[in-house]
Amino acid sequence: MRPKLFLLVPAAVAAGAGATWLAAHASAGRPTEPGPYLTAMVGASLIASGLGSWRARPENPLGPAMVLTGFAWFAGLLSEATNAPLYTVGVAVEYAFVAGFVYIVLSFPSGQLRGTLDRVLVVGAVAAALGLQLLAMLFGNGRGLRCGEINGRSACPDILLQVFHDNGLALHLLKFQRALAVGLTLTALCLLALRWLRASRPQRRELTWVLLAGSATLVALAVNVVNDLVGGPLQSTPANVWFLTLALVPIAIVATFVRRRLARGSIAGLVVQLGAHTEPADLQAALSTALGDPSLEVAYWFPAEARYVTGDGRPVAVPGPDSGRRSTLVERDGTPIAMLLHDPALEHNRTLVQSVCAAAGLALDNERLHAELRARLVELTASRARLVEATDAERRRIERDLHDGTQQRLVSIAMSLGLLESKLPPDQEATVPIVHEAQLALALALEELRELTQGIHPTLLVERGLPVALEALCRRAGLPAHLKVDLDNRLSDQVETAAYYFASEALSNAAKHSHGTEVRVDVSCDGRTLTVEVADDGIGGASVGPGSGLRGLADRVEALGGRFTVSSPPGLGTRLQAEIPCA
Repeated sequence: MRPKLFLLVPAAVAAGAGATWLAAHASAGRPTEPGPYLTAMVGASLIASGLGSWRARPENPLGPAMVLTGFAWFAGLLSEATNAPLYTVGVAVEYAFVAGFVYIVLSFPSGQLRGTLDRVLVVGAVAAALGLQLLAMLFGNGRGLRCGEINGRSACPDILLQVFHDNGLALHLLKFQRALAVGLTLTALCLLALRWLRASRPQRRELTWVLLAGSATLVALAVNVVNDLVGGPLQSTPANVWFLTLALVPIAIVATFVRRRLARGSIAGLVVQLGAHTEPADLQAALSTALGDPSLEVAYWFPAEARYVTGDGRPVAVPGPDSGRRSTLVERDGTPIAMLLHDPALEHNRTLVQSVCAAAGLALDNERLHAELRARLVELTASRARLVEATDAERRRIERDLHDGTQQRLVSIAMSLGLLESKLPPDQEATVPIVHEAQLALALALEELRELTQGIHPTLLVERGLPVALEALCRRAGLPAHLKVDLDNRLSDQVETAAYYFASEALSNAAKHSHGTEVRVDVSCDGRTLTVEVADDGIGGASVGPGSGLRGLADRVEALGGRFTVSSPPGLGTRLQAEIPCA
């Protein structure tokens, strides 16, 4: 134990012994007061638990707060002294411990008050316990403030702070003090209940015993105050219950801290579990179990893009202060490895989190390499999709330029030739065949240009949708094609374009290589996946290889996250199927 804490032990023993002696003499013949041992137990519980917490968590102000509250409890028993200075000090700080208790319960486990209402309650407790008490002491004497309310006391020492002589006003101030205490107590109970309802599972596990003990103490305090206000019909029972529950609060706090320390024993099991080959999900589940946080997520460092990604390569953002989540970075030799996204409750058990991270460092580093590979695959897939999209955009641009430029010029030339023919004089019969031949050649060029633009990017697909475009495609196919389409709605341009070019290329391959007599095209969508199947009755034997047309089909489909399959047994025809996500 640190020297400064060691010095507090004899001071606490002396304070406890003196307070117990005072309580024993004061409670003799007074049935409404708790006994000396229960009184001593409250202060001893606060100081002993506070010293243990202070030693284990020196950065957490809860330990010093409990020690100070324990000494305030013992100091309040000086109100039973017969010496006027000691009596005055005792009456002044008689209820100071209540403010410390309210702070302890509301600030657990971090030792920091969370919001404005917490601060208002603590300030209100200080005002009621110290402010109103000191104000009443300015007007009332010893008999008026205490002895007149306690049976069996014939006299009290003088209050040295008394300036005015108005015991009636002093008693009204004390009644207001007790009424304010009841109001603050009920508000604190509502706040604790709301905090419990909003807490996550790890937070509830952290807060359970302290909130239960604290809530029970607040209820007992309210009952005890009301019992005093109505003249004490329940005698010492409410005070005994209050003292007992008050002694349990610091014990519950220490028990919570001990449970945290015992939780480190799970690290041994974690090391054994990580020694076996684990999948990413198993690693995350093992860490979640070790830390007691079902919501735990693991993200891995992707150095190529200086960001964190999930196990399957998706990017992950570092949670902000208002996100309701917290992050812990895992490093090896100063290099980032992973990030744990966890419940805020684990912030108060940093030792356990750091121990788990150290134990799982190697496993996390190995999984980081796999996650980096997956992230690269995700980026490669996205790059392929962008390439396909850029190609389709370029196709649309070329089609538009040919339609609006070259095709319009050829139409204009055709009209000029027709006008020229109509204005030829009758004696130019030799020129007419030449003009006719030019018109026929120009009409053929226009037809070829229209077919070319349809192949580059069909206007029907954009204007009327996939079923109409496929119907026109099947009419132009080199083999008799039978089309079956089951689509209820238009799909995205990217999906319809991919399906159209898949069918176009498949029909072209069937006409060139299948040696079949017919081909069947089936298109359907279940709301999530568009399925396009092209099957012929040819010789079969097709395969996906480098440089083949089927490889291009596979690339286009897979670039959109789809799946491409080929079934082509020799002599039994070829079936090509594309499954493209459309949700």
